[in-house]
Amino acid sequence: MPTDRHIVLFDLFGVIARHQRPGALQRMAARCHTPTDAFTTAYWACRPPYDAGQQSAPEYWTAVLRSLSPPVSPLLSVEADTIEELRLADIDSWSRVDNRMVAYAQSLRAVTEVALLSNIPSDHADAFLAAQPWLHTLDHIAFSGKIKVAKPAPAAFHHCVIAMRAAPADFLFVDDREENVRAAQAMGMNGHVFTDRDELTAVIDTWLPTRRPTWK
Repeated sequence: MPTDRHIVLFDLFGVIARHQRPGALQRMAARCHTPTDAFTTAYWACRPPYDAGQQSAPEYWTAVLRSLSPPVSPLLSVEADTIEELRLADIDSWSRVDNRMVAYAQSLRAVTEVALLSNIPSDHADAFLAAQPWLHTLDHIAFSGKIKVAKPAPAAFHHCVIAMRAAPADFLFVDDREENVRAAQAMGMNGHVFTDRDELTAVIDTWLPTRRPTWK
């Protein structure tokens, strides 16, 4: 049963943070001397275990390099310097935030609890936490690489319910991916597919029992 709490549970990328920096995959592919299409396919196909904390960064990048078509040379596939260069380039490519959405999320804390659930590898999460100190002001942060499960798996949402000692119906989950919102709703959470800040503001103003302070 609900506990009469209201917790806005945000996704990170595509909502508060921006999607991957344009051209990043092309630049990483060039470093590997492989076509962008082949690199992009390998990059995403190998990603789920890395996001879910089941692989380290070196394990992930070794898997990417070994699955490329045409294959990367054996020397490159195990070269530590190459892997570290790719790892850092990858982290940088996901490092941008939408400052207006950051301000909005922070403003909500005046009237409700605010938490975060994001699919992000553990080393990316460490870098993000170091670069974005506002994250430490939220009521709870759940990064898939840290909690060892990624959306849309039910266990990712269950983690937030247990960690915040709340009921699923206490949450409004906000994500730009419909499949993740549907998974949250299947757990009993309220859900909203994010498209823009103005629409989200209207949804949250209606959902919260108290009026949110005016902000710009």
